[in-house]
Amino acid sequence: MKNAPARLLAEFLGVFFLCGFGIGAITNGVDLLGVALAHGIAIFVAVSAFGHISGGHFNPAVTIAMAATKRITPTDAGAYIVAQVLGGALAALIPKMAYGSFAGVPALGTTTNVSTGILMEAIATFILMITIMGVAADKAGSFNVVGGLPIGLAITGGIMTIGPATGAALNPARWLGPALVNGDLSNAVVWTVGPIAGALVAAFLYDTVVKPARA
Repeated sequence: MKNAPARLLAEFLGVFFLCGFGIGAITNGVDLLGVALAHGIAIFVAVSAFGHISGGHFNPAVTIAMAATKRITPTDAGAYIVAQVLGGALAALIPKMAYGSFAGVPALGTTTNVSTGILMEAIATFILMITIMGVAADKAGSFNVVGGLPIGLAITGGIMTIGPATGAALNPARWLGPALVNGDLSNAVVWTVGPIAGALVAAFLYDTVVKPARA
């Protein structure tokens, strides 16, 4: 991997920002809109600051989709994912060490079952990923220079829509890092299978339908 330390640090910090802002907002009792904005602002800041270094994935589902569409090698993708999960874990570890506990691990709502949770995470991540394809991965996208804004807004909208049902991770690292620190990996398929499936469908749909139609 060329420039590996900078790229891995960028991916680490991107997820650290995402989880740090999000967990902080939830721990402080901020309402759903505030939590959604905290996550969206974190990604806006991270993509703006580090997107030119690593590509600004900050999400294992995005990285897997980029690898599947040959935008990153499998080896580099694996290294990205490790850095992302570590960033999420450290962001959760800090408040746990400081306060003895923390909020912010995505969880299913009382009326949401696992299959519904997977579907909702997949749909929300599909919207996020197809936005990323259009404004960041596709160099012809009209918002390429300021891609962090629409990407952040896609996350904000996703959290506002499905947050009460699934916690709206839209990102396996947003779930796994805090879940490891909390010691609770229950219902893992919701925040792994759902986002990865949604991201893969979005990436392949964009490459096979949207780009050829534009050419």
